[in-house]
Amino acid sequence: MSQLECRGNEELSDMSYLRTFAPWIVYAVIPSAHWQWAALIALIMSVIEVARQLRAGRTLDALMIEIGSLVFFAALTVLAFADPNTALHPYSPALSSGVLALIALVSLALRKPFTLGIAKQTSPQELWDNPVFIRTSYVLTSVWAASFVIGCLVLAALAHADSTPRTIAQVLAFVIPVVFTIRYVAYIQSKARTAAEA
Repeated sequence: MSQLECRGNEELSDMSYLRTFAPWIVYAVIPSAHWQWAALIALIMSVIEVARQLRAGRTLDALMIEIGSLVFFAALTVLAFADPNTALHPYSPALSSGVLALIALVSLALRKPFTLGIAKQTSPQELWDNPVFIRTSYVLTSVWAASFVIGCLVLAALAHADSTPRTIAQVLAFVIPVVFTIRYVAYIQSKARTAAEA
């Protein structure tokens, strides 16, 4: 693998993931008692991010999570303000993880893993068709999808529990794949350096 390929894989671990998932993280950490405002803030953040990305000329495959976020938080905001005491409220954290899992799984089924779109934002175009670059995105998207599926199931089971374990579960559903992404990309970079030296 060339130095250029190594550089492209390095970009897979950059903090653009934080921007992509910022609305979900904010929604997860705002106390459940203020869920209407958490949904509204997440919606505003989603609108701003989609607008920013479109202005930057990003393609739709690079905006799967952002567009999914906008649609989900628009619907959740309407529900939260129209019926603050809805029976769905305790399940909204599980629904959020479920929606993210669905987006990730659909992106895999369409052969457009969402992490590939994120990586392309900061990687040289020469890498976009590189098999290692593409395979790395499939691995990362699969891990994110698995984390969201598990998060959805755990959060559904904790729907009527205290808010602290729910918040921890929501945060872990993001932290675990972030840590995996950083470590896996470091592993790919190490292999690339070894191959380049050989």
